[in-house]
Amino acid sequence: MIVVKVALGIVGLGIVVLIHELGHFIVARLSGIEVEAFSIGWGKPVLRKKIGAVEYRLGMFPVGGYCKMKGENDFQEAWENSKNALEPSRGSFFSARPWQRILVAFAGPFFNFVFAVFVLSALWGRGIEIKTVENKIVLLADLDGRSYPSDQGGLQTGDRIIEIKGREIHNYRDIQENIALNPDQDLPVTVLRNGATVTAVVHPGLDKTGAGKIGVYYWADPIVRALEPGGPAEKAGLMPGDRILRVDGEDFPYTVALHRIFKDRRPAEIPVEYRRNGAVNTVTLSGVEYLQDLPNLGIEYPVVQYKTPALSPPRAFAKGGAEALKIFAVSAKSLGLLFKKGVDLTESVSGPARITYMLGDIAAEGFEESVGTGFSSALNFLALISIALCLMNLLPVPILDGGLIVLFLVELIRRRPLNPRAVSAFQTIGMVIIVGLMIFGIFNDILFFTGQ
Repeated sequence: MIVVKVALGIVGLGIVVLIHELGHFIVARLSGIEVEAFSIGWGKPVLRKKIGAVEYRLGMFPVGGYCKMKGENDFQEAWENSKNALEPSRGSFFSARPWQRILVAFAGPFFNFVFAVFVLSALWGRGIEIKTVENKIVLLADLDGRSYPSDQGGLQTGDRIIEIKGREIHNYRDIQENIALNPDQDLPVTVLRNGATVTAVVHPGLDKTGAGKIGVYYWADPIVRALEPGGPAEKAGLMPGDRILRVDGEDFPYTVALHRIFKDRRPAEIPVEYRRNGAVNTVTLSGVEYLQDLPNLGIEYPVVQYKTPALSPPRAFAKGGAEALKIFAVSAKSLGLLFKKGVDLTESVSGPARITYMLGDIAAEGFEESVGTGFSSALNFLALISIALCLMNLLPVPILDGGLIVLFLVELIRRRPLNPRAVSAFQTIGMVIIVGLMIFGIFNDILFFTGQ
């Protein structure tokens, strides 16, 4: 299964990178810049065919690709030859006007964004399957006895959050999104409690990943929805529809009560009291495995699952565009939160291996339910990655597209060519930054996969 997940992830990530390079390729050709090679995949070409002035290649490693334009290394060569001015040849990248080079650099991120818009539009056009849980909460303070912003602000276990900062809340996914993006500020929260509307104010803290947190879990009634084949619950005779009342002798009002019940202990056998058709019975679960100190009983609990209505092409495109802009804004805000005090970058920064695995994992889980769900899940995450790639490449970091845009804007404003020495120094700094980030990301991936 791991091999399948990695394969799916590699294909997905390759598509996003290829779209990016295709943007550079198309706009470069339209700007009169000669493209020497366009490759699908990296490494030694296994297939190549020259059409006109462009050599099209298929790399040994079919991941992403690249667009090699004429004269890309002119600045480096000028610096190595101690030249104070660039002498670009006709049709080369640096022979184009600064505004044309800006368009070429911008085209890669822009194509990533447009790709995300079309993907999201297609998903909204057929309807998006959403799986979440209700907007009813359990306070973490009731599970571990410590204090958090939720209980400090007056929230209680069993509250149903219906509004945060004036925004309507429909499910737990909405709660997570609104809390995560608003750390370290007072948030008015409206809840339903015992049939009455109650208003509270919470002040989210900042977790290690840079997201806001208030110390709540979702509430899910402990009713058996499905059973893991061959799992402890199925072997013990539990059935879908059973309402679990007590686990290991303690009340089990909601599923996350497992955190409280099994804190600091791992019994080999677990008695479970349940109600079926009005009758109360008890069974003993054996062979229970523990994941992160919690027992895997082999039980799936109720979820909120629905499909959005299929939209007409114009409405789907409008919705896809709006969602892409929203994701871009959220991603930009999340990027800013990474630099706040208390954020652990080893938790929040992922390298290529983890991103690939996550993409493959989401796709594989979706395909286990159905082909349609698998494609929807994979495409949705692919849109997220594409927008993230767009945002990261627009950062004004030397050697990235955003850094090149800054360089060419300076040249456009000064109305004279850039100094090769200055540009080379600028790009060298960028290379050091990018290599450093890649090493840091790979290090984090190693920690993730080894469980450190």
